[in-house]
Amino acid sequence: MLNHMAFSSSELLLAVAAGALFILAIILIGRRYYAKQTQVDLAKKYADKKWKSPLEARTKYPEVDVFKMSPIFMRIAVIATLAFTVLAFNWTTYDRQVDIPEDALVIEEDIEIEIPRSAEPPPPPPPPPPPVIQEVPEEAIVEVEDDFEFVDQSIDAESSIEAPELVADNNDDVPPPPPPPPPPPEPEIKEIFRVVEQMPRFPGCENIDGDHKAKKACADQKLLEFIYQNIKYPAVARENGIQGTVVVNFVVNDDGKVTNIETLRDIGGGCGEEAKRVITLMNDLPENWTPGRQRGKAVRVSYTLPVKFRLEVN
Repeated sequence: MLNHMAFSSSELLLAVAAGALFILAIILIGRRYYAKQTQVDLAKKYADKKWKSPLEARTKYPEVDVFKMSPIFMRIAVIATLAFTVLAFNWTTYDRQVDIPEDALVIEEDIEIEIPRSAEPPPPPPPPPPPVIQEVPEEAIVEVEDDFEFVDQSIDAESSIEAPELVADNNDDVPPPPPPPPPPPEPEIKEIFRVVEQMPRFPGCENIDGDHKAKKACADQKLLEFIYQNIKYPAVARENGIQGTVVVNFVVNDDGKVTNIETLRDIGGGCGEEAKRVITLMNDLPENWTPGRQRGKAVRVSYTLPVKFRLEVN
């Protein structure tokens, strides 16, 4: 009989709130009833009463005996327990329906994607400035007389040469300064690939049975579900009727992290910023992307993703 019963979370919360209000109403009614009974002079009414058993006099007066309502409260508790048990067993959670556009991974137009360079060569040094020729004034020109005396300084095998005297240097005891440290090594910049043997995959499909093609299809579906579950249509774009496809490019590192997020094509109205925001959320997932592999080694891969914004027509 209860096979077709199903209650959502809001209905269950509503039932719990109604039960709490019902219990509160019973408490208030009971307190008001017993407060009204205390206004009667019960001592005078039962002055000549002799109780047959001490149990009859445990509350002294029948009008204020709370135990006489125990059967009623017991029945109410049993009914409430059964009702909440039925609600709990028929509590149903519904998966959110994700509206994924058709051909969500298809880009209508070819977009030129400039892959960032993995290593940029240093710029060449600037050329030296050309020499400046200055004219020497005539007053600075010194005329040299033609009377030169040439001294023969040629020697032969029998000539003797005296060595010059060495002058003592006061800094001979000071050790020479140490050589300058070598320059720090340049940071290694890993190459970014556009197409590799095994493209990166969105997390969530690594434990399924099948080859790389099956896992890639599953990962693409989960990627689309993640995008269109978290995307929020910008209010400016909705008010101005802006719709179309935003193309975003990012890099999946060899550790699965997403970096270098940029918009290749934007339709305005805040749609490009919203697409980049959703891509950034991927780094907050419990698992990272499965990185792309080239020749069995994890590498950085450039990934292009279209995000389509479509207005619903009522």
